[in-house]
Amino acid sequence: MNTQDYNDLTPEIILGEADHKQLNILAMAGLTHTPDQSDDLLYELERARILDDAEVPADIVRMGSSVRYRTDNGQEHSVTLVYPVDADIAAGRISIMTPVGTALIGLRVGQSISWRSRDNRKHMLTVLTVRQPVAAE
Repeated sequence: MNTQDYNDLTPEIILGEADHKQLNILAMAGLTHTPDQSDDLLYELERARILDDAEVPADIVRMGSSVRYRTDNGQEHSVTLVYPVDADIAAGRISIMTPVGTALIGLRVGQSISWRSRDNRKHMLTVLTVRQPVAAE
């Protein structure tokens, strides 16, 4: 991969209508106390392709998805993408309102994206697997 690809890696992302609506509310509410992260999330929401919830493919990262991804330094991580109130990094539950959480939303298996950490360093991650939560009956 050349440097240009790494710097501008913004693949198509797909979101279901329900996630899109809830995440817009969350991002707008966060503009006063977490403006940078809220802006990043709003940018991702704006560029997403929105589908009916039932039409979102199973290999797309959604809220509640368990994701295994590899970073640009070769490390693999397994996390579950959650809302801030449910976040617990020790339990592997990562908030959508973190740079990694925002980068993951809407990606599908095999896609890579570049993102900036809170210290403004550029990184890249690639989604390896996505597992959807089991729906409560």
